[in-house]
Amino acid sequence: MGLFDNLGGSLGGMLGAAAPGLISAALAKTNLGDMQGIVNQLQQGGLGTQVQSWLGNGSNLPVTPQQLQAALGDEHVRQIAEHFGVPVDQALKLLAEHLPAAVDQASSNGTVEAQ
Repeated sequence: MGLFDNLGGSLGGMLGAAAPGLISAALAKTNLGDMQGIVNQLQQGGLGTQVQSWLGNGSNLPVTPQQLQAALGDEHVRQIAEHFGVPVDQALKLLAEHLPAAVDQASSNGTVEAQ
């Protein structure tokens, strides 16, 4: 049984403030290591504009599951999906929906704080 199986369709509304911690926990189980690791990988993968918007004080630019897949690569996405206990496509959808706000919440003055 996966981490999000019990939450059903209302996951989006429930994740909210817990998103940075849950995503950080998932990242700790991957080669990315932590929130800073995923930020670095996304910047190197061509999503620097989006990431900078998440780190800054303005509004967060959206990211698509396809952009995340391309920037993170199959292995990282598979590891995150395994940790969440969901299929890869669902993990990508969750990340696309919650990662911008999670990075925003986890950052101060343009840098990611340790969780």
